[in-house]
Amino acid sequence: MPALAVAPDMTTSLAALAMSGPLQAGILASPTGQLLAALVAAAIVIVLGKFVLKLAWRLITIGIVVVAAVYLLTVLGVM
Repeated sequence: MPALAVAPDMTTSLAALAMSGPLQAGILASPTGQLLAALVAAAIVIVLGKFVLKLAWRLITIGIVVVAAVYLLTVLGVM
């Protein structure tokens, strides 16, 4: 039986082998899986944004109250 010759450019790299499995068998292999992943990512952004906006509204409200109090004290001549 003759020996099999393999040229260096015919072998796949270790990185290509490591990435080919998850891409073929993973959820992102199909368009429906990609849509599901995008919707889950959007949901995470919305949930995190909800908490950030809740904190931002509290900070804005506190800032308005503090600035209004300082303004009133300045107008009344106390400060």
